Amino acid sequence: MAERKDKKKVIGEPMTDEQIQVFLNFSGEEGVSTDFHILEKAYRALRAEDFERFIVFFKEQGRDLNAQDPSGRTLLSHIEGHAKSDDYADVLRAAGGHA
Repeated sequence: MAERKDKKKVIGEPMTDEQIQVFLNFSGEEGVSTDFHILEKAYRALRAEDFERFIVFFKEQGRDLNAQDPSGRTLLSHIEGHAKSDDYADVLRAAGGHA
């Protein structure tokens, strides 16, 4: 029986600006800052390269990069312990995010 070689995982094509900007239209959940909710949704759904582009649009709208969740954590402080979050954390720091 021949072994099958693993294929390199393909995550997807870069998104268009319009596809990325859709995340700016999400409403916050009850008890959660809208800006934090939007940032978290984008973090969970976008590749790091697309997240970096999203942050530019987010800031252009005057949104709060340091919005906090109900526990008082910013997105940066929330993700710093996540595996494979370094690129996202670097984007947030470069844009002025605080832990």
